This record gives sequence, structure tokens and C-alpha cells, in this order.
Amino acid sequence: MSRPCPCSSKLAFDRCCEPYLSGNKFPETAEKLMRSRFTAYSMARADYLAATTAAVEREKLDVAELERYCRAVKCVSLKVLGTQAGGPGDDTGEVTFHAKLLINGKRMLHWERSRFVREEGHWTYLDGETN
Repeated sequence: MSRPCPCSSKLAFDRCCEPYLSGNKFPETAEKLMRSRFTAYSMARADYLAATTAAVEREKLDVAELERYCRAVKCVSLKVLGTQAGGPGDDTGEVTFHAKLLINGKRMLHWERSRFVREEGHWTYLDGETN
């Protein structure tokens, strides 16, 4: 059994987010994509974050800067507060969550309502409203 998944799902990493980050599977729901992106932040996987960002927003990303940010932040835990649509049969969805983070040794509670869209049949992160 592998270690617990960073996304706080209570599943082992190899049975939760690892298949998504390795490219062996695509998240079936917006929530699963959001959880896998949290895991990617915790592992400084800027490549995965870029690949799972909607095309219109991906063009604006500086992947090197995103990787530096990931390395500066420690992702402590994730709590999903709610979802709206974002299921296997939907084309759009929202996930509201809060993430406990450590930034420069200081605790931070990041709240976000993320919007997701399907592109070429796969979920992507579009944008989010944050605290």
C-alpha cells in the first residue's frame, strides 16, 4: 500500500490521484480533478497543473513561476465544502473548498470556488473565486 493521498481523500495515493498525475487515467469529475490538482500543488507538479488548465487560461501561465510557487507552499490538507454539477455527464462544474497551507512558515486558509469545463472530453480548471 502506498502513502495516503495528499488530497485528504483517505485513500492511498496509488488508488487516488497518482493515476491522474501519471497520465494513466483522466479524472471523471470536476471534484476529482480539483483533488488531483491539490495533490499536484503539494508535489510541485507544475506540468500537470498546466496540462489541466483550460486552454484559454493555459496561454497565460508561466510554468516556471508556478513551479517556484508550488515549492514555496506546503499543502497541509484539503476539505471539499460543496460541488455543483461537474459529474460524469456534465460539461461544466464548480467545486468549493478550503485548503490549509503553510507559506513562509505561516498558516493560511485558502478558500476557493473553482470553475471547471470539459475540453476534448476531459475536465480542465477554468478559474476560481478566492478569499
